[in-house]
Formats: sequence, structure tokens, C-alpha cells
Amino acid sequence: MKVQVEILLVEDNPYDAELTIRALRQNNLINRVVHVTDGEDALDYLYARGKFSNNTENQPPRVILLDIKLPKISGLEVLKTLKSDPGLKHIPVVMLTSSAQERDIVESYNLGTNSYIVKPVVFEKLVEAIKELGYYWLILNQPYPEEFR
Repeated sequence: MKVQVEILLVEDNPYDAELTIRALRQNNLINRVVHVTDGEDALDYLYARGKFSNNTENQPPRVILLDIKLPKISGLEVLKTLKSDPGLKHIPVVMLTSSAQERDIVESYNLGTNSYIVKPVVFEKLVEAIKELGYYWLILNQPYPEEFR
């Protein structure tokens, strides 16, 4: 039986990752989230290689929350790889980052991000942003049909 991961969270800051996961769970928006801390692990997870080689039965996540500044492989490189792969380009990618730099925003959209959100620094505002993000991508948005993947 294939397992559907709802969110792949790619975030190297443990505090931000914990807050994001807590905000999603607090609003009953996820049952299954996978958290990785660098771009290399994100790609390994999606391609079922390395320490994730046993994930060959997993379906792609419904949405990827991707930080830009990551160890090993940057979030922009991960995005570029995903959006150039016909088997993965349909997965919605939300850049969830602290960078409000215009060049990061422009490059993210040029590479095919579906959304760009600058993480609020106030906890309550972060919880609200995550709630809205989760509600949209996991409840309102219709995912790409599996039969066309």
C-alpha cells in the first residue's frame, strides 16, 4: 500500500521546523509530515535514494515547504531540480523562508515555485500563516491527478 505524505518540510532550523509542525497539527491540517534538514536529504527523500531508499512505495508529498538557505544543497537548487523533472514538477512547492530579498523571490518564481512566503517572526502570526497555507494546499487545492504522474 502506497503511503501519502502530506507535507515534506525542508527546514534546517529546528525551532522553525518545530513551530511549523506544531502550527499544522494544532489546526488539524496534517496527519503525516516528513521533516528533513538539508537539500540533499530532500532530494534523496523524493528520489528514494540514500537513507531513504526504502521509500520506493511512497507517493510524492502533496506539498513541499522549502527553505531557501539550506546546508549541502540550497533550496533554490532543490526547486530547480524538482521543476525540471517531469515526474516531480507537479508537486506544489511553497518557499517558506526568512528571506525577503527581491532576488530570492524573483529567482524562486523563475524556477517555478508555486508560492513564496516570508516567515513572520511573531509566533502568533507564524501560526496563522501556517494555518492558512495548510488549509489552502491540503484542503482547498486539488492535487495533480495520480493517473497522469
